[in-house]
Amino acid sequence: MNNYGESNGDLNVHEKQVEGHDHGENGDGSGNGVILGIDGGTTSTVCVCIPFFPSSNTLPKPLHVLGRAVSGCSNHNSVGETAARDTLEEVMAEALSKSGSNWSTVHAVCLGVSGVNHPTDQERILNWLREIFPSHVKLYVQNDAVAALASGTMGKLHGCVLIAGTGCISYGFAEDGREARASGAGPVLGDWGSGYGIAAKALTAVIRAHDGRGPQTLLTNKILKALCLSSPDELIGWTYADPSWARIAALVPEVVSCAEACDQVATKILVDAVQDLALSVKAVVQRLSLCGEDGNGFFPVVMVGGVLEANRTWDIGKEVVKCIQEQFPEAHPIRPQVEPAVGAALLAWNFLMKESTEDCHS
Repeated sequence: MNNYGESNGDLNVHEKQVEGHDHGENGDGSGNGVILGIDGGTTSTVCVCIPFFPSSNTLPKPLHVLGRAVSGCSNHNSVGETAARDTLEEVMAEALSKSGSNWSTVHAVCLGVSGVNHPTDQERILNWLREIFPSHVKLYVQNDAVAALASGTMGKLHGCVLIAGTGCISYGFAEDGREARASGAGPVLGDWGSGYGIAAKALTAVIRAHDGRGPQTLLTNKILKALCLSSPDELIGWTYADPSWARIAALVPEVVSCAEACDQVATKILVDAVQDLALSVKAVVQRLSLCGEDGNGFFPVVMVGGVLEANRTWDIGKEVVKCIQEQFPEAHPIRPQVEPAVGAALLAWNFLMKESTEDCHS
């Protein structure tokens, strides 16, 4: 994870996947066409191109990633429909170009994008894709949390995923196909465990300390120094000059540093965030009965996002897992070995194989 405002997977693993890849006739399957997987988060959009293996029930290990591209935000709620659509087309074109492929070689596309919260959102994006791809191309649109879950379960939709980057969401699937979500409604509606939520509370604490409504805190000097500001009064102008979610969320490391220095205000902000993130997982688990009737059933919890991958002394992810396991001791945390864009590509491949099997039996 490059920073607290991103929710992409392990880049080192990705580089291992890419290293030594072949093209066309060298056994990597690209001669049979390709599959595109897209992870569209609030901060960035990643597209990967993998080979299509039409006659195999299992994918090769390691999975070859033929091409990878990164662009800006593709959440239509954040940047508008035109910008979101342009970003998607741009990032797919670049990934195809890097892979040595073109639009005509695509068999399937799976797009996992934040902001897909209703069937109307799915249909809107499907219409965009239908204007780009020929009619034979299979198109799948999911919330980005679904792609993140698939990145931890290698394409299987079962268990729960918790994403905590710029925003946050918990999403789960039961084995019978039922699904549920919690949080993910954006900063206005209170994703307080997210990077944005943590940093926004910290900025508020600095203002409250400055005007006498709250206790003094190390956050004041830490944040002012990070932003090259001289007074808390200047925070107002800085905040509203560009109130983008990712820009605010980038301050999370300063909050963690203050908590590690035993600042009570910063510590409370992180403790509250841990409780909120764990609560969103618990809500999904209970609605889907993932834990079994006795509450002790095994289920995976895929952990994705910069907030959960800090690797600091004050480890938010570790504390969230501890809080979840107090109620569900058999919850099994998973750190994905591939990034969510690859998870989206794996979903597309699984969907294709399932449809192919159903066609054979019909």
